[in-house]
Amino acid sequence: MILYRPVGTKELELIRDSGYRKYPPRLPEQPIFYPVLNERYAAEIASQWNVKYNDDHKGYVTKFEIEDAYVAQFEVHTVGAAYHQELWIPAKELDSFNSHIIGLIQVCSEFSAS
Repeated sequence: MILYRPVGTKELELIRDSGYRKYPPRLPEQPIFYPVLNERYAAEIASQWNVKYNDDHKGYVTKFEIEDAYVAQFEVHTVGAAYHQELWIPAKELDSFNSHIIGLIQVCSEFSAS
């Protein structure tokens, strides 16, 4: 399955530090990791949320493939419009989730306020 993840610059730097192989651990106040099912939704979040709320006013869309059999255990949640679909991965499962990523995490879009 192909998934997308909108991120800010700090998270992207941690992804880069991993060799583009994994997403960083969640912060204590972030109990869920939310990858999304389509690029359109990820771009909305990156361009509207990340650009507005990150210190450097930048947002990025990352794209990655994950093993179908592994990711099938997580329910798809629709959280707005029909295309606002995401998975809710408990933060404690992120190491396992990362180990099922196929290949490298790619940056497919960048947004900024300027």
